[in-house]
Amino acid sequence: MSKPAETKSKVKFSVYMKKYWQLYVMLFLPLLYLLIFKYFPMVYVQIAFKKYSIVQSVWEMPWAQNHGFEFFIKAFSNNDFKYALKNTLVLNILDLIFGFPAPVLFALILNELCFVRYKKVVQTIAYMPHFLSWVIIYSLALQLLAPNAGLVNMIIQKFGGEAIPFLNDEAHWIRSYIGFGIWQNFGWGSIIYLAAIAGINPELYEAAAVDGAGRFRKIWHITLPGIKPTIVVLLIMSLGNILGGGFDRPFAFQNNLVMRVADVIATYVYRVGIKGLQFSLTTAVGLFQSVVGVIFLLLANWLSRRLGERGIW
Repeated sequence: MSKPAETKSKVKFSVYMKKYWQLYVMLFLPLLYLLIFKYFPMVYVQIAFKKYSIVQSVWEMPWAQNHGFEFFIKAFSNNDFKYALKNTLVLNILDLIFGFPAPVLFALILNELCFVRYKKVVQTIAYMPHFLSWVIIYSLALQLLAPNAGLVNMIIQKFGGEAIPFLNDEAHWIRSYIGFGIWQNFGWGSIIYLAAIAGINPELYEAAAVDGAGRFRKIWHITLPGIKPTIVVLLIMSLGNILGGGFDRPFAFQNNLVMRVADVIATYVYRVGIKGLQFSLTTAVGLFQSVVGVIFLLLANWLSRRLGERGIW
């Protein structure tokens, strides 16, 4: 009885592969990319536990002191790293609090616009900052917010006010940093939410209109619940990056007057690890970031499923 069943399953498998083999061929190149550029380099993670030597392979390098944790201890005993760790958490949490809801609100507003041409123009204008590098954005920030020559401060001074040190004072720098981050990303981030809104059944809105629901009632009871799974998934992914973040944005906005709040892990790794040729220390800090990011991701996904929402898996 088992042999005919096995033969039947083999025939089904061969028929399936003949029908869909093109899909597996297309999948081969992305898998090869992941193996070569994502998984194979993980071998070199062990540099975090060894004393780096440019003339030795990763397998020949001697183990670091304190059972291989020498560079982790060195990082956590360094005050600059502690400041960078704190700044990374603070800036990313502020980005999450103020930056995450922005594309959701923008998508909801765009969805309510009746004039299609105006809607497309607004979308295009909102998407454009995403394609600007942070160097260009910081140049714009200087032209607008510089203490003496900035357009905003020139207008303030013309009306009898005092110039505001947007980029030179720590508190104002944080506000400017978060503000420009929201400006650059909210338009592009709204694309996913607009796609999720487009997938909501229009009959729900028609039924709500028959029941006398206004725009805000429709948004609250139909649109938001409809895009809630998308919001949850993107929030989980954002929490997984709570110790990450890009290098170019903080590096472009940094200056000597605000380094106490502007130095993040990415810039610390560049300054101390790469420029200082401390590659073992750099790898140790990067590994710490990755492990903490995975822990946050798993916790957020677990919490989401406990609350009855769909997680990432």
